[in-house]
Amino acid sequence: MFLNTKVKGVKIPFHINFEEVNLRFYVRYKHDREWRRGVVFIKEIVSKPALTLVANAVYGENYETMPMSHSWTTADDNLTVEYKWKKGRWNSLKIITGNVSSLIKENSEEEFITEHYWGYTKVSDEKTSEYGVEHPRWEVYKTKDFFIDVDFGNIYGEEFDFLSSQKPESVFLAEGSEIKVKSGRQI
Repeated sequence: MFLNTKVKGVKIPFHINFEEVNLRFYVRYKHDREWRRGVVFIKEIVSKPALTLVANAVYGENYETMPMSHSWTTADDNLTVEYKWKKGRWNSLKIITGNVSSLIKENSEEEFITEHYWGYTKVSDEKTSEYGVEHPRWEVYKTKDFFIDVDFGNIYGEEFDFLSSQKPESVFLAEGSEIKVKSGRQI
């Protein structure tokens, strides 16, 4: 959930708070003697057409606009979070967790997934855009149950259809934070 969003320090009316769902994979890139842990997005789904237009045209990303909704519900000791998006039919991700977050443990899978500070986007067959991302260390909630109802082939392409029948290796809810995306460079 993007909240209080600004582009280059400016809030764009009607584009401040919005849902986003994405499929991504994680990479490492060696720059000089440093390994940079990063992320590459397969597709990012948002509900606002202007976000898709700018992200695709200006930044070369792969955004798609779809109707979306979300819910966050706290009851007893549980937090239930669900995101839905529609392409042909409604797809959804839902997680039920405890309602208290805790620090992410060092060298954990949660740390590997949340602690990446670089993003990479294909510019051409020969060039990639690299940009930095800054955010404080996040916290996670203890997962109690989850439900995934996604037609991966329809949403992300036939090459990802196999994910519809796969059981995930891990599922967790992270407490996000303010994020700053720095200007990039081509590599």
